Amino acid sequence: MSSNERVQTNREAPLQSPPGIHRLGCGWLFGALAFLLAGCAPTYPNIQACEDSGDIHTICGLQNPEDLALVPGGKQVVISQFGSMDGSRPGNLAFFDVENEAVQIAFEGGAEDFVEDPGTRWGDPNCPGAPSDRFSPHGLDLASVPGFGDRLLVVNHGGREAVEFFELIRKPNGFGLVWRGCAVAPEEAFLNDVVNLSDGGFLVTQMMPRENAPWNLMKAAFGFDTGWVYEWERAQGFSIAQGTEAPFPNGIELSEDEGSIFLNVYSPGEVRKINRSTGQVMATVSVPAPDNVTWGKDGRLLVASHHGGLMDQLACMDLESGACGMGFSVVSIDPETLETAELFTQAGAPMGAGTVVLDLGGGEYLIGSFAADRMLRIRLSR
Repeated sequence: MSSNERVQTNREAPLQSPPGIHRLGCGWLFGALAFLLAGCAPTYPNIQACEDSGDIHTICGLQNPEDLALVPGGKQVVISQFGSMDGSRPGNLAFFDVENEAVQIAFEGGAEDFVEDPGTRWGDPNCPGAPSDRFSPHGLDLASVPGFGDRLLVVNHGGREAVEFFELIRKPNGFGLVWRGCAVAPEEAFLNDVVNLSDGGFLVTQMMPRENAPWNLMKAAFGFDTGWVYEWERAQGFSIAQGTEAPFPNGIELSEDEGSIFLNVYSPGEVRKINRSTGQVMATVSVPAPDNVTWGKDGRLLVASHHGGLMDQLACMDLESGACGMGFSVVSIDPETLETAELFTQAGAPMGAGTVVLDLGGGEYLIGSFAADRMLRIRLSR
């Protein structure tokens, strides 16, 4: 069986530790403060049993499904199975079948049969080659891009800090992914989420400088800018998108005409609508600790919003198996008025710490997590 035919069944994957961003950054900061809370316990302990709860269906056997993207046709989903931010634990990309809920590995680093011929490379012409076996995906975005077909962009922390380019290809029995190139990030970059541009470029969030992470996290907590959005073009490389400086930028989306950036700013708890041409912040809406953002089928933005306190965050960071129980909610945002509505809230079993909400259609949604061996499937009436 070739590596692009390997199948990961829902309950066979090993349980994983949470993403290394927390070990590398937040863990240092919160560890230094933990003694102040000696004897305290998290509100929601970590969860071992992987089972349905009421109307919430639980899909088990995953590895930190931090970000999700719907494949054209709506029958499959690409999952970013996160390893670690510091590259110490690898991850992979997987396909999830919406109908039978099977999970199949779509790409893992170091496997040559996933790599396209060098003569057809995308991205930076100086890309040093395909990801190594340390490949650790984070944020991703799948879009139909003129001249590129269905293009998947993935933030990678394993072996290098880069945005990796993939082509979604149609196969007799479904879909596959082929690596087509990369754009290695500037030195000290700490990337998070990415979105395609129709001209072949992309936007990607820079949370903060990699060096001195505890200090930068403290700055973000007090409202000081630590990061921004990078714009990448093949001819010019990376540049800072004007007006995007913020305390710990996280998720990102674009309006349909690509004139507006919707930027999740995690530390102060807000979503900003920024004019891409002028850099002007046109509107801001309060959303607690917003993580990833996606488009719902009704034209509203869907944001995963965290509600955990310090001890809940620590419990997620220390996760070795099961799922984190930290509270979160699903918030919808009207892109014109920025009116918000809370659609769903969850804490404890069967899963907390939701990072992304994906609209499957028909009132069904998938929710991924940065610290879990599972994801949730729910139905909402909106």
